[in-house]
Amino acid sequence: MKSQAITIYCLMLYLATECSHPRSKTHIKVKKCHGPCTTSSNCSQPCVQHFRGEIGFICNGNKWQKSTETCTSLSVETLFMDLNNTSRFSVAAPFIPLHIVDYQAPEPIESVAQVIQMNCPLDYACIIDVVKSSEATSGNIAFIVKLLKNISTHLSDNVTQEKMKSYFKVANHILDKAVIPNWAFIPDKNAGSDLLQSVNWFARRFRIQNELEHITDELFIQTKGLHINHNTSERSFSFSMNVSNTTEGILGMIEVPRQELWKLPPNASEAIGIAFPTLGAVLKEAHLQNASLPRQVNGLVVSVILPERLKQILFTFEKINKSRNTRAQCVGWHSRKRRWDENVCETTLDTASKVKCWCNYTNVLMSFSILMSPMSVDNKVLDYITCIGLSVSILSLIVCLIIEATVWSRVVVTEISYMRHVCIVNIAVSLLTANVWFILGSNFNKKAQNYNWCVVVTFFSHFFYLSLFFWMLFQALLIVYGLLVVFRRMMKSCMMAIGFAIGYGCPLVIAVTTVAITVPGKGYMRHGACWLNWDNTKALLAFAIPALLIVAVNLVVVLVVAVNTQRPSIGSSRSQDVAIIIRISKNVATLTPLLGLTWGFGIATLIEGTSLIFHIIFALLNAFQGFFILLFGTIIDHKIRDALRMRMSSPKGRSKAAEEESEGLRSSGWHHAGGATSSEDRTGNS
Repeated sequence: MKSQAITIYCLMLYLATECSHPRSKTHIKVKKCHGPCTTSSNCSQPCVQHFRGEIGFICNGNKWQKSTETCTSLSVETLFMDLNNTSRFSVAAPFIPLHIVDYQAPEPIESVAQVIQMNCPLDYACIIDVVKSSEATSGNIAFIVKLLKNISTHLSDNVTQEKMKSYFKVANHILDKAVIPNWAFIPDKNAGSDLLQSVNWFARRFRIQNELEHITDELFIQTKGLHINHNTSERSFSFSMNVSNTTEGILGMIEVPRQELWKLPPNASEAIGIAFPTLGAVLKEAHLQNASLPRQVNGLVVSVILPERLKQILFTFEKINKSRNTRAQCVGWHSRKRRWDENVCETTLDTASKVKCWCNYTNVLMSFSILMSPMSVDNKVLDYITCIGLSVSILSLIVCLIIEATVWSRVVVTEISYMRHVCIVNIAVSLLTANVWFILGSNFNKKAQNYNWCVVVTFFSHFFYLSLFFWMLFQALLIVYGLLVVFRRMMKSCMMAIGFAIGYGCPLVIAVTTVAITVPGKGYMRHGACWLNWDNTKALLAFAIPALLIVAVNLVVVLVVAVNTQRPSIGSSRSQDVAIIIRISKNVATLTPLLGLTWGFGIATLIEGTSLIFHIIFALLNAFQGFFILLFGTIIDHKIRDALRMRMSSPKGRSKAAEEESEGLRSSGWHHAGGATSSEDRTGNS
């Protein structure tokens, strides 16, 4: 009698609500809003027959565009309408209470778990046919997400493999790649996160029976499990799933390291892995509201359920987009923050086809994947400029050092000239070494990306580029010293100590401090490049701020030189004024590239969306810094040219010229205590 009453009751519901669950898989066709459309205006219209809810539109570009949809044919009553076959009901099932029926909202209520428990408590199979035959509209997807969440909350006490299979069949229906676009119109943008969390929670309550078990094997969700304990060796399981209409599957692998297994007790524990080939697009859609520049998921989304003692795990992801310029970023989905967390994983390997990630595992970080790196300036023009510029720069710096070594004895005859050429040599050495580390880092990035090696490359690149700037700063201070200080000259050894303290000591302190602060939180480097991080920790400021401050100081020095060289001595003539103007021009032309003023273009490249022209100018000027140092630091210096000509002349001529130069210096008073320098040497042009 009870089973007949249930049948009659369901039939009455059917007649009262006119709810027939549709079998057709054709897409719903709706008539859009009509009439004038003004920007940001909204309109809505009801769903087609047999679907409850409405479709919302927003005006975009004077055209109505679909924004939300709540059309659903599923409800608590339609889920169990097909149970009119009395054999599908439990004989002992009580009458379904009236309050479980919801005529308005297409969403489950708590009593739906009670109905499932009454009618199919062993496998939950009584809802599969209705769900799979329903059309995956946005409203139905939202209903099914809430249904699965309800089941994982109230019916996860004794999860068997039969229940897992039924649960994952329902989830598979709304993860079909053909219906993924419909997720974008669900009003609740957290639906994807809710689904992921519900699946993880339900699978957490499953107990593995066999050593290695293929729990479920649906097209768009796979589950595997294995036993692990203290004595087992490194364990792993892999997945291969189709993301698009290709014959080859995308691979994903979970590895539990041996050192983590040592943390387990002797008795057996369990590890479960779940792979989703299409869920990444859903999580990306839910993430759009929180990011100005969302990044696309570029691999499987893999969830893992481990014992609480295990904290770290290794993943291998095959890239979906295997473009040569595609970089990867290992991430974990934070279930509470509902976003990708970049700080829980580090990339240990990044090739053109696969990525290895070392990730931290917690109860709120159970799902992991890889994202495509942030949009970067990628232009062949920049590549050519950098390649050619670095080649010319390195060759120029080598030539510069050779010239300095050749003429050293002839051009370092005074304290100011000696320190000036020490500056030039150390500037050349710093830039040359920084360029070599830059090349090592760039070539290494194209092959693989080992975290520790990348830290080393970033540290030395940071250190030597800073050294370049601080030696430029010391040279500027030396120019001011030679220009303003006439009496009480410092000893050469004292000046050398100050120079090396500024040139190498300050950069070392900054570089080491940056590493100490950012490396523990894995915020030292950019993802996909061996260079300082900007997106998360702003570690790049440890380079940009000192460099820009030095550029500003050097600008002041140029002004000081210009002002002081415009003060002619008493009795100067018009020809002396012309000579002063020429000397000012030489100073500005020499100091501008040599002291790094062109690095000011780097400010523009830090701004998101900067025009390509700024990147090209910055790359052009900085890639040729070595050539600028050779040109303005050595070649245009007439004393260096004279010294080179002397070297090329006969030994007798060189000896005679050296004697004349030495005699001239002794008569000029340079070697006398408190002696004054010529205006040319005081401005650093010795």
